[in-house]
Amino acid sequence: MLKYFLLFLITFTSFLYADEKIEIYSSSVKSKGNIVKAFGGVSVVYKDYFLTAERAIYNRKTEDLELFGHVRLNHNKKYKILGKYAKLNLAKKERYFKPLYLLEHKSNVWISANEGEAKAEMLDITSGSVSGCNPMNPLWTMDFSSSDYNTDSKWLNLYNTRLYIYDIPVFYMPWFGYSLDTTRRTGLLKPSFGISSTEGFFYEQPIYIAEQNWWDLEINPQIRTNRGEGVYSTFRFVDSAVSHGKFQAGYFKEKGDYFLKNNLQDQSHYGFNFRYENRNPLNQWFGLDLSGQSGIYADINHMNDVDYINLASNTNGENQSTATQVLSRVNLFYNTNDNYIGTYFKYYEDLTLQTNDNTLQKLPTMQYHHYLDTFLQNHVLYSFDVQSNNIQRIVNKKVVQTDVNLPLTLQTSLFDEYLNVSYKANMYLQNSQFSGHEQTPIAGFKYHNGSYVQNYHTVSVSTQLTKAYKSFSHVMGVEIQYNRKGWSQKDGFYKDNLEYCSDFTNKADATYAQRCEFYNIAAIQNDTQIDFKQYFYDESAQEILYHRLSQNISYEDNKERYGDLENELDYKITSFLSYYNNMFYNYKEKKFSKVFNQITFNKYGLNVAFSHLYKNTFLPKTTIYTPITSYFTSTIKYAYNRHYSYNASYNYDIESKERKSMSLGFLYSKRCWDFGLEYRENNRPALTTAGVGNSSVYDRYIYLTLVLKPLMKPNRDSAFFSYKLPNDEK
Repeated sequence: MLKYFLLFLITFTSFLYADEKIEIYSSSVKSKGNIVKAFGGVSVVYKDYFLTAERAIYNRKTEDLELFGHVRLNHNKKYKILGKYAKLNLAKKERYFKPLYLLEHKSNVWISANEGEAKAEMLDITSGSVSGCNPMNPLWTMDFSSSDYNTDSKWLNLYNTRLYIYDIPVFYMPWFGYSLDTTRRTGLLKPSFGISSTEGFFYEQPIYIAEQNWWDLEINPQIRTNRGEGVYSTFRFVDSAVSHGKFQAGYFKEKGDYFLKNNLQDQSHYGFNFRYENRNPLNQWFGLDLSGQSGIYADINHMNDVDYINLASNTNGENQSTATQVLSRVNLFYNTNDNYIGTYFKYYEDLTLQTNDNTLQKLPTMQYHHYLDTFLQNHVLYSFDVQSNNIQRIVNKKVVQTDVNLPLTLQTSLFDEYLNVSYKANMYLQNSQFSGHEQTPIAGFKYHNGSYVQNYHTVSVSTQLTKAYKSFSHVMGVEIQYNRKGWSQKDGFYKDNLEYCSDFTNKADATYAQRCEFYNIAAIQNDTQIDFKQYFYDESAQEILYHRLSQNISYEDNKERYGDLENELDYKITSFLSYYNNMFYNYKEKKFSKVFNQITFNKYGLNVAFSHLYKNTFLPKTTIYTPITSYFTSTIKYAYNRHYSYNASYNYDIESKERKSMSLGFLYSKRCWDFGLEYRENNRPALTTAGVGNSSVYDRYIYLTLVLKPLMKPNRDSAFFSYKLPNDEK
């Protein structure tokens, strides 16, 4: 027993300081006075620190611990430090390593330096390198003259930083700071810069402010040396567990010579966007305890022209705005199992106009809806809906237009539920109350307040059959719906305009748009609607094919007997190849009025989508209107292997013979970095003194993407460098 007790004494030594204990394990220990020496595989345990070395010396008086040979320190499984020599005073939380190799486990970022000295949570490092690549042959490194690292906050600062790709220096930064975890904190984000033949050198440096966990602010100042300067900002917030929002604003000022040379309408571009969503505002804001669901959604936008969007960043050329209308809306609702109440505000800005004083706005729309209910053992169904639109604008006529729908349905099934039969009687009412004055009145025509009341009847007969086969199932259904108008009563606006506005052949008249802009009667006709649907499912209940045929037959004197025949087909040819078709055939013109085709392929790392849209309204062609739309779109993505991927897109307006956009690029991806090169073109509108509809700019960009992982996150639409080729304007 004495033998084993003596062996324990020389292989394990504990030192107690206050309530803290240092444990040293080794194959042999020598002690003389205050000096303790350990040899042969030394291990030191102190709180959540674990150290190993070949030998160690501990001074009881100064509380210094020196480690020699293959020194390794692990701290709470978060980071690892290696070196040949280390000196630690654990009581004072001071540590010294020479040389230093630090590995942060979670991010796999390593630092190699001549020496490092730590006090408490701060680690000061002399000249060295940092990287996230394999340390044996790193693809990239950042060399620095000095550095400091906070082991608690995981924040790393590098000074006089040089970025090397292999051994080639490519970039210099006097300071570079980065977080090795995902904690939100204030600092600089990844910059973007580029060169344009027309706009000059571009530089954008995002500034990120996150002082509290419920909000953050991103400020994006930018400069375009030949064009101007601007700043955009985004404020994000989470004000409760059920609500969040975002406010964006920006301003850009054109230089005088660029403004005049490009004949722009506005020298300053500005705007803002506010988005907010709350999933329970009534209970939260007013202290109520309602059992129903309430909500608010706001998306409010304003800009003086489309270049406010296009100048927001230099790294989204593919997504630059081609829209000419901006919509702002606010929706509020309260919903229960039986009733729904909603209020909707919509405000439109047409960027093609000098002013939107004549643009119609819905401020607001009010709606009440009683959900479908039943009585008489579910054979009778009814619902109720009323909606009132306050249609406003600054000039010309305005109207408050109210619609009321009250459908009553009687339904049953026959022949052992093989046939479903229903009859619906629907009462419909619309009332219009006008105000305001026309700037250019129509001779002999006046707007009169009026009402339109009508009931109509619908008889539906439908059946659906299902049959299972050995390897698939087939579902087929047919529905025939007959609509017949009942009595109607009209006065005022509807008595003056119903017959004229419902005849779409009058659209060629010069006064039709003004006279009928408030005509909004639901299309109620004497007609028959025939719908045929069928589905095919495989053994795992996955849909193989969906097919629908729809035909409308009208009994109106002023309409064609047969409406467009619609055919819709969605065919999953294989698990990786599918085809979709939707087309309408016009009997009168003996032509297709709409044809849409799309084919997609996704296998062998290849993702391809081709689509074509053709539409023909058969209306007369004018200098500003063409009845035909013919548009081709395509995207191709190919992952050659886990390192190389390629992408291309091509969008072409066949009718106008214009290429709308295209792109071609590749991405090389490794564990610790991505490198990409992409060429993009985009045909976007420009607001000049001639108007946005008469001018466009064809932008050409070359994007260089360099992602140093894990210090950066891959994002296809976020390029490190871009070069803008000369514009084509027309």
